[in-house]
Amino acid sequence: MIKAVIFDIDNTLMDFMRMKRAAVEAAVEAMIDAGLPVVKEEMVKKIFDVYWEEGVEDQNIFDKVFLKEFGQIDYKTLAAGILGYRRAKEGHMTLYPHVHLTLTALMKLGIKMVIISDAPRLLAWLRIVQLGVHHYFDHVITWEDVGAKKPDPKPFLRALELLQTKPEETLMVGDWADRDVAGAKNLKIKTAWAKYGDEFHTQESGADYELRDIQELISIIQKENYP
Repeated sequence: MIKAVIFDIDNTLMDFMRMKRAAVEAAVEAMIDAGLPVVKEEMVKKIFDVYWEEGVEDQNIFDKVFLKEFGQIDYKTLAAGILGYRRAKEGHMTLYPHVHLTLTALMKLGIKMVIISDAPRLLAWLRIVQLGVHHYFDHVITWEDVGAKKPDPKPFLRALELLQTKPEETLMVGDWADRDVAGAKNLKIKTAWAKYGDEFHTQESGADYELRDIQELISIIQKENYP
């Protein structure tokens, strides 16, 4: 019987990469308007190349790209880029379809819910509150809270402790097979892979369930609990 669900945020509840791409493109356009002599598509690619190396939560990404490409930081164009990024980010931070419907249905079923995120604590909370889903979750666990990121067992063990459930009574929902799914399965937690948010062209997730729409969680839990 499933008594609790652990959710990832990015590319599971919200379309994080859609937001990230839109924000980076807006940042580069603002930099070009401020006088940066680059080709937009090439600069966007260079920024994402550094993101993949440093992590997509890196808060100093533009500084690093400026230093790497030009050997120095031009603060006029850097400021323009940061402002362009922030404006676009605000406008593109949205939930996937059916998230509110699904979370409400799970709450009505008496399912406990927590979030595990590899984002820094403040950024995770800013997203959760801005998306308007903070009232659904009993707890939010970030890497700063436990000193480790998925697939390390620490955040999952902390979730089980807070939920007061056994692994077989808990379902992990996430888009990253190598972190969300693998980390949970190592502890015998049941898993549902958010295929709709996959950014890695994953061929085999290894999850117990695969979701094309988050709403499918409702029937999965009903099947588990009322066979």
